[in-house]
Amino acid sequence: MQIRDLPYADPGEPDVRSGSRFLLWLGRRQLGGQLSCLLWGLLLHLGIAGLPLGVGIAVQAVVDRDGGRLGLGIGLLVAFGLAIAAGDTMVHRVAVTNWITAAARVQQLLSRKTAELGAMLTRRVAAGEVVAVSTGDVEKIGWFVEAVSRFASAALALVLVCVGLVLYQPDLGLVVALAVPVLALAALPLLPRATRRADEQREKAGRATELASDTVAGLRVLRGIGGEELFLGRYRAASQEVRRAAVRSARMWALIAAIQVLLPGLLLVGVVVYGAVLALDGRVTVGQLVTVYGAVALTHHPLRTFEEIAMAYSFSRPSATRAARVLALSRTATTPSGPLPAAVAPQAAPGSDLYDPVTGVLAPAGRLTAVVCGDPDAAGRLADRLGGHPAEGGGEGHASVLLGGVPLDELPLDAARRAVLVQDKDPVLLSGTLAELLDVPSSGRVTAAEALEAARCGDVLDALAQVSVDSDGDPMRTRITERGRSLSGGQRQRLALARSLVTDPEVLVLDEPTSAVDSHTEARVAAGVKRLRAGRTTVVLASSPLLLDLADRVVLVDGGTAVAVGTHRDLLAREPRYRAVVTRETDGDPGAFGPLGDGLAKEPSKRLDEELRAGLREELQDELEGESA
Repeated sequence: MQIRDLPYADPGEPDVRSGSRFLLWLGRRQLGGQLSCLLWGLLLHLGIAGLPLGVGIAVQAVVDRDGGRLGLGIGLLVAFGLAIAAGDTMVHRVAVTNWITAAARVQQLLSRKTAELGAMLTRRVAAGEVVAVSTGDVEKIGWFVEAVSRFASAALALVLVCVGLVLYQPDLGLVVALAVPVLALAALPLLPRATRRADEQREKAGRATELASDTVAGLRVLRGIGGEELFLGRYRAASQEVRRAAVRSARMWALIAAIQVLLPGLLLVGVVVYGAVLALDGRVTVGQLVTVYGAVALTHHPLRTFEEIAMAYSFSRPSATRAARVLALSRTATTPSGPLPAAVAPQAAPGSDLYDPVTGVLAPAGRLTAVVCGDPDAAGRLADRLGGHPAEGGGEGHASVLLGGVPLDELPLDAARRAVLVQDKDPVLLSGTLAELLDVPSSGRVTAAEALEAARCGDVLDALAQVSVDSDGDPMRTRITERGRSLSGGQRQRLALARSLVTDPEVLVLDEPTSAVDSHTEARVAAGVKRLRAGRTTVVLASSPLLLDLADRVVLVDGGTAVAVGTHRDLLAREPRYRAVVTRETDGDPGAFGPLGDGLAKEPSKRLDEELRAGLREELQDELEGESA
């Protein structure tokens, strides 16, 4: 695999049972690159180890005044120098390729998993951890994968050097052969402590990253309540903990590096002393002593790879564990092997009812169904399930939503997403022009203009036209800043609604789609959505009377179960628990409506002004009659 061939057509199915298994799987996926790096690395290390042989032959030739052997020594030096040049160049080239291709494979796997899980990813994994995995962890994983082959070539070269020295000069070679394994494994007892300190550093760094991510995301709120200094103080404290942990980890790795320098130096001194004794006794020649001395001196280079592989594994294993944890997430919990292939998966018939067996909520095909929950968190969980994401925690919470009697999480992912679209209460607008924002996969039946009109985005278009850099003031070509920060909350919410309407899915689930707009705009938006979604299945999770009054049917969910179904006015008249949620009234009896009423009784009464409601209803009715005409 070459860098120019990236991205992979298929990054494969990773082994995510553990971090170590994930690293092993990555290594197996690029055996060709690993083998190439091993061979080039072996050429490099043997070329380095061969230099002393040429030097020894040349020195002995000078002592013996042998011109032929001097030429041989010089020739060997030239050959080994060329081998070193070629090996070093290719090792670097292949190692970088292995690093980048391994990192790219992990990034593709993470991107695929992110696309599969969607908004559910950050609800199952902290946003800071997602950032850490997709940035720093990817590089550490790639580092270990490429370092393995270089370590293997260095270890094999050391074995060959020791064997060669024993055959070349048994007295000195045997000393080196016995000492080199000790040098290579000398730092092994320190590795567990170094690994623990490195893990501690990464854990603290991950917490600091999460804190920073949360602080940036909530900066506007923090400024509103004057909490910037409080959170900045917390981040300063967290960053200081990271610094202290990093210093402790660096001290241990510095000790390991010192051992890797000290022990080879002691071996070198020992070889020189022992070799000098042997030379004085006439048991070794000067050339042999120079050769062995040079070979021992140059073993420092391959020995350093033992330290590097230990450090690479120490840093990459937790990173691989985090990556494996993210990649192990699944949108389904029904079968051990995941969703069925598209060729054999069941297919839901178009225009099918949507049914949640956990709560009993039914959304009939082609109708606007409103769902009222006293608990906003319960409404969010219901929206997730309606989008095909079973609840966490096992038990009945894992029961899949049924679309036309077919479990939604058994459908192929593409088919499920074409069938059901969920817009949560905090939709994100990506940076780009308005035309790019609305250029999403769709059925083609709803134009951008129709969606913008239904979501009542006229004031948004006017605002974008005023700041447009085009001479014609085209709002569709005006850039929207990241997350739509240049727009108000209501404008962002309506643009996100327009984007969902353009998609025109078979089933559209909206969680509090008008919570950031005023009552007048809310009534107009509700009318636009009802008109544009006529004949399509729409589910709205809300408690606004203006939305509920337009719904074909309203479902009240209390205690995680659908307890009442009817129209808005019907439920207002006969269901006290429904009135408690919609009007925030408890008729003076906090316990009259069960757990739902108990929680709502703690809030001040927010009785709606009857005249305002009546006026809005009349205006909305006039608008609907005008649109139908």
